[in-house]
Amino acid sequence: MTAEYQVHGAVAVITLNNPPVNGMGLETRTAAVLGLQRAAADDAVKAIIITGAGKAFSGGADIKEFNTPKALAEPSLHTFIATAEGSSKPVVAAIHTVCMGGGLELSLGCHYRVALPGAQIALPEVKLGLLPGAGGTQRLPRVLGLEPALNMIVSGNPVPSEKLPALFDEIFAADADLLQSAIAFAEKIAAVRPLPKVRDRKVDYPNHEAFLQFSRNTVKAMAGPFPAPLECVETVAASVTMKFDDGMKFERERFLHLIQTTESKALRHAFFAERVASKVPDVPADTPVRAIKSAAIIGAGTMGGGIAMNFLNAGIPVTLLEQKQEALDKGIATIRKNYENTLKKGKLTQEKLDQRMGLLSSTLSYEEIGQADIVVEAVFEELGVKEAVFRKLDDVMKPGAILATNTSTLDVDKIAAFTRRPQDVIGTHFFSPANVMKLLEIVRGKETAKDVLATALALSKKLKKTGVVSGVCDGFIGNRMIEQYSRQAGFLLEEGALPEQVDKAAEKFGFAMGPFRMGDLAGNDIGWAIRKRRYVEKPEISYSKTADLLCEMGRYGQKTGAGWYDYKAGDRKAYANDEVNAMIVQHSADLGITRRKISDEEIVERLVYALVNEGALILEEGIALRASDIDMVYLTGYGFPLYRGGPMFYADTVGLPNVLAAINKYAQGHQGKAWKPAPLLQQLAAEGKTFNS
Repeated sequence: MTAEYQVHGAVAVITLNNPPVNGMGLETRTAAVLGLQRAAADDAVKAIIITGAGKAFSGGADIKEFNTPKALAEPSLHTFIATAEGSSKPVVAAIHTVCMGGGLELSLGCHYRVALPGAQIALPEVKLGLLPGAGGTQRLPRVLGLEPALNMIVSGNPVPSEKLPALFDEIFAADADLLQSAIAFAEKIAAVRPLPKVRDRKVDYPNHEAFLQFSRNTVKAMAGPFPAPLECVETVAASVTMKFDDGMKFERERFLHLIQTTESKALRHAFFAERVASKVPDVPADTPVRAIKSAAIIGAGTMGGGIAMNFLNAGIPVTLLEQKQEALDKGIATIRKNYENTLKKGKLTQEKLDQRMGLLSSTLSYEEIGQADIVVEAVFEELGVKEAVFRKLDDVMKPGAILATNTSTLDVDKIAAFTRRPQDVIGTHFFSPANVMKLLEIVRGKETAKDVLATALALSKKLKKTGVVSGVCDGFIGNRMIEQYSRQAGFLLEEGALPEQVDKAAEKFGFAMGPFRMGDLAGNDIGWAIRKRRYVEKPEISYSKTADLLCEMGRYGQKTGAGWYDYKAGDRKAYANDEVNAMIVQHSADLGITRRKISDEEIVERLVYALVNEGALILEEGIALRASDIDMVYLTGYGFPLYRGGPMFYADTVGLPNVLAAINKYAQGHQGKAWKPAPLLQQLAAEGKTFNS
C-alpha cells in the first residue's frame, strides 16, 4: 500500500509511503482517504495522525502523474484535504525532512501541525510556472501572516521548520522520536473542541492595499516574462479581500489558467527533461559505478582550473598537472582568487575556502597522477596535442581509471584509439566558466564501457551539473548546432544586418547574449581556427568571411579589448565600432550583394530554426537520445531562454509545419544551400507530430 494504516492505542496513524518523496499520486490519495474514513468509523480512535515514511512527509504531487488523467482523478488532492479538514476527530500532520507543495497544503488542511526541526517547508509551484492550487495561497497567509506567506509563495524557496514557529503547534527536539511525540501530542488534544480550522482564521494586515500594490510593483519588475509570480500575488491578495471559499475558487481559476501557459509548459518540460537526461536505455539504473575518490586535471588554464574547482567543491581531492611551474602557479592563484571573490560576496566561509584549497595539489610529473580514479584532460583543442596526452595517460594511469577528455569538437573515438583501454575513455565537455555553467556534455564513444558512462552520469550529479549524453560527431550536440546558428548570423551580416541589430533581436527573444557578443566572449580566434579546419575537411560547407576578416584585423574579442565590438577596461559593455561596421558593408559590396533591411523576426527565425533543423538531424542520427536532451543542452549551456523551453520544445510550440515552411522560404534566399530541411522535421510535420511527443 502507498498509505499504511495502523492504530496505536486511541490514535490512528496514516503513513504516506510512495518513495522517494511520498508524492500524492492517485493510489496514495485513495489509500489515505480510506484511512481517514476507517478512523472516523472506529469508535476506539480518538485522534488521527498523517505522516510520511522514509525521507519525507510529502513532496507534493506525484510528478509521474503530471499531464495524465490520474492527476485530476478522484479522490483529488482537494478531496483528500477536505476529508482531513472535515474530520470529526482531530487530524495532526506529523512533519519531518521534506514538506513541500501539496504536502504543505495537506498539512494546512489538518487541524494541527507538529514537526521536527530541519524539515524543509516550501510551496515551490512558482518554479514550474504555477501557483499552489490546493489552498496554499489561501491557508498559508492565515497561518503565517500576509507578508511571510507571500514571500514564500512568490520565491518558492524552502524555509527550515524551526524558522516558522507560527506554522506549527509544536516543534519537537531534534533527537525526538517523531511518531511517539506526535502520538503523545494527539492524545493530549484528542478531546479539544471545537476543532481548529485554518480556513476559519482571518488575515489581519493593516493597510494591506498599500503592501499588495508595493508587492505587485516589485514582483512585476523581477518576474520578467513569467506570469506566475504576479498571479501568486493576486491569489494571495484574495486571502485578504475575499471570503475563504471565494478565494479558493479564484485560486483554482488562476491555477487552471497558468497550467495552459507556454511559460509553465516550458518550465515543466525543463523539469522533466533534467530528470530524464540521466536515463540511458541500455544502461540500467543499477549499473555498478566506479568509485571516484580522487581526480587529476591535465592543464591549469581557465578551463582546467574551472574543472578542478568542481571536484574541489564536491570534496574530491585534485592534482593539477602542467608542463611548467609558472603555468601551475598561475592556475592555482586563479583558483584561489575565484574562491576569495566568492568569500567577499559572503557565499563561502574562510573555513570552506581553506578546506577546498587543502584538497588541491600540483605536479609537473605524469607519474604522480597515476593513482587518480579519474583524469580529465583540458589541453589545447588540437588532435596532435590530445594524442600526446592520452598516450602518456595510457602508460601511467592505474587499471580502471577513467580517462576523460574535455574536447568540445574532436572525435572521442580517435582519442580513445590512442590508448590500449578505449573502454575507459569518455568525453566530459565542460562549459566555460566551468565552475559556474551547469551543463556537462557526456560523450559516449563506441567503446566506452557502460559502467564508465554510469559513473560519469553519477559524477555529474555530485558535481552539481546537468549531465547530458551525446554520441560522437563533430561538435557533439551543442557545438554542432551552434555552428549552424553562427553561420546564419554571418550570412545576415552579408545581407544587410549589423552585429548590434542581430544581437539585440536575439536578446529580445530571450537569449542571454546574441551571437556576436557570444563570439567576443568566447574568443573569435577559436571560431577562426575551427573554420580553417573546416575549409580543408568540409570545403562544401559555406561560411561568411566577415568573421575571418575581423580576426585578420586582430579583433579577437573581450580578451583583446576589441572584437565585433569595442570594450573598455573594467567594463564588459559592448560598444559598436564604425570600422567593423564599414568592413561588413564593404564585404557585401565585394560579394556583389545589395544590402537590404532585415526584420528582427527574420533574424530570430533564421538563428533559432538553424538550431532546430540541425537538432532534428542529431536526433535522427541517434547522437542525442531524445529531443528533451537537446533542450537541456541549450537551456543549461547556451543561454536559450528558459521560458521558451529549449529549441526543440520551442519548435513544437510554433508548430513544425510553420518551422518547415520558414526553412523552405529561406532556402530560396542568399546562401539558400545552407538550408536543407532535416528528413525527421519533414516527417513529423507531415504526420502532425512534435519532437517531444
